Amino acid sequence: MSWWWSGAIGAAKKKLEEDEAPGSFENVALVVGVTGIVGNSLAEILPLADTPGGRWKVYGVARRPRPSWNADHPIEYIQCDITDPNDTQTKLSVLTDVTHIFYVSWTNHPTEAENCEVNGAMFKNVLTSVIPNAPNLRHVSLQTGGKHYLGPFGLVGKIKSHEQPFTEDLPRLDAPNFYYTQEDILFEETQKKESLSWSVHRPEAIFGFSPYSLMNIVGTLSIYATICKHEGVPLRFPGTKEAWESYYVVSDADLIAEQHIWAAVDPNAKNEAFNCSNGDVFRWKQLWKVLAEQFGIEDYGYEEGSSLKLVELMKDKGPVWDEIVKKNQLEQTKIGEIGEWFVDFIIGLEGLVDNMNKAKEHGFLGFRNTKNSLIYWIDKNKAYKIVP
Repeated sequence: MSWWWSGAIGAAKKKLEEDEAPGSFENVALVVGVTGIVGNSLAEILPLADTPGGRWKVYGVARRPRPSWNADHPIEYIQCDITDPNDTQTKLSVLTDVTHIFYVSWTNHPTEAENCEVNGAMFKNVLTSVIPNAPNLRHVSLQTGGKHYLGPFGLVGKIKSHEQPFTEDLPRLDAPNFYYTQEDILFEETQKKESLSWSVHRPEAIFGFSPYSLMNIVGTLSIYATICKHEGVPLRFPGTKEAWESYYVVSDADLIAEQHIWAAVDPNAKNEAFNCSNGDVFRWKQLWKVLAEQFGIEDYGYEEGSSLKLVELMKDKGPVWDEIVKKNQLEQTKIGEIGEWFVDFIIGLEGLVDNMNKAKEHGFLGFRNTKNSLIYWIDKNKAYKIVP
């Protein structure tokens, strides 16, 4: 992790250091969804000595008990069910020193109407618990995503989405979308406190690390590759030929965390929405070779005429995975926790490309090499013994 780009981030950091007496300034982050795929990256990056806006004190909020793979981060962990307004008020209203909220949490329900209701309520529970009680709160950072342009999962392909590449100035689609609900709550609640700014971050499919995340693409693909290797079968691409050949972008979880932090401390980023992807494009036929190599699989690729679904390929593999876990003394995970349906959704799209010009024009120059990003997160899954 290195803040090597010297544009607005460096300027913001320098300004904070000049304006505050040495040792007298401290930002206090509240990361909501700290065990999620970007929350885990924020928990790693915020406490580092060279992170802009530091020194950072970090509160991390999640629904479940703190997992072992998150325990090394120097944060104050708060187990809280933010769907419960009383639990949220009790546990978060006392955090009077919070200066920045990083909201990177979501939950999935069968219909988008339910998603709007529940995800909107969760976000509002947090804001109404913290904003009136944290006098030094200065910024709220909300993470949404590419569904802003595509529409909700159940309606993708059924409604007219925007032409790619996606830019932040595109109008909302005429369909329910819990991202729109969250944005409306963000705009309404931040207006209630003078000088409270906001930012919205819209990553695409995320490469990162979190066994708790339903969007854990690298974890899911790693488990699929591990099973293929274990059974001695080819690593077949679970998608169509169009998806195999099309251009895609993805978003590295650390890069997204860096953009959140940049927007939180740089005046040029206030009250804006930003796309966040790695800055390159790839085809799955290129990246599939990299995946196969990382697991020592020689037979891999797209099978002409097939249209596999990972959810179908994996549905009977629970006992196989249990055997692999036991044999290799891995962390105890169940195949049903993987969230493989989301990989099918991403690979089911015939290309996905956004535009990063706005973020760059405002001063965020971070990027990732997607091939290296995939290898990095596979290695992290191996290091934490999620896969052998």
